Amino acid sequence: MVELDLRRLRFLREFEERGTLAAVAAALGYSPSTVSQQLSLLEKDVGVALLEKAGRGVRLNDAGRLLARHARVLLSAAEEAQADLAALGGEVRGTVRAGGLQSAARRLLVPAVARMKTDHPRVRTEVFELELEQALPGLRLGAVDLVIGDEYDGHPRPRPAGMRFTVLLEEPIKVVLPASHPLARPGTPVQISALRSEVWTASAEGTGHHAMVVGTCRTLGGYEPDLRHRSSDSDVQLELVRVGAAVALMPPLALPADDPAVAVRDLAETNLKRRLVTVTRETPPPPALAELLATVAQLAGHLSVF
Repeated sequence: MVELDLRRLRFLREFEERGTLAAVAAALGYSPSTVSQQLSLLEKDVGVALLEKAGRGVRLNDAGRLLARHARVLLSAAEEAQADLAALGGEVRGTVRAGGLQSAARRLLVPAVARMKTDHPRVRTEVFELELEQALPGLRLGAVDLVIGDEYDGHPRPRPAGMRFTVLLEEPIKVVLPASHPLARPGTPVQISALRSEVWTASAEGTGHHAMVVGTCRTLGGYEPDLRHRSSDSDVQLELVRVGAAVALMPPLALPADDPAVAVRDLAETNLKRRLVTVTRETPPPPALAELLATVAQLAGHLSVF
């Protein structure tokens, strides 16, 4: 009879998802040799080879792909069992690993951690800053429990199977200019087409924000933006605007309440929106995660966006 070790099955799932021993090692915090050793032990457990040579590396063979499919089911069932057992106890406890983009981490996750510390002191909450694109593999595999991401009008996120997306809030996208800019007149919407000759700043290429900025300039302005500055840190983007080195499109949650060095204006052509979303696995959340989700949703309901 084959006895399957769930920990080794997770290494297999990680390898199926990430494709190389080095990527699995980086994701799980092990050395590549340790990952290789765990997969070799799994092969001994099941009595068949799971990997085959592929150039200078290895890949899953037919048996490996078959077992990886079963591993998804088994790991999901184990997660549900842990959630059910945790729900039997009277006190909420456990570990929740939550990630999000910078504005969500600052305005939602950090306040949620503070509230959880008071309301549920036996819950260990771990927070990190991460874009949704980077976090999804870990979320699928159970290394992450909650991600707060964003999506923009005209740039919807893919909805991978097994993931639950829930909208937290909607906010309008604003044009952000240096206060001295000729178009920074109070109360006057700004046309994207009028910013054709400007230097732009946006988040890193491959992110939703980057795609939104480029897509908006193309669609509403009819031009390719001179996007010289890329940073997923909104404070860096704002500093570039403050010193007159760039203009930007940003959501209110990423903006300071009152900054005399920048002018925040509406778009003239459209009412472009950003949605913040929570992303979790479809399996029932354990009590600790359920409480954190409820806390984040409550905090989002009290945020004012202009």
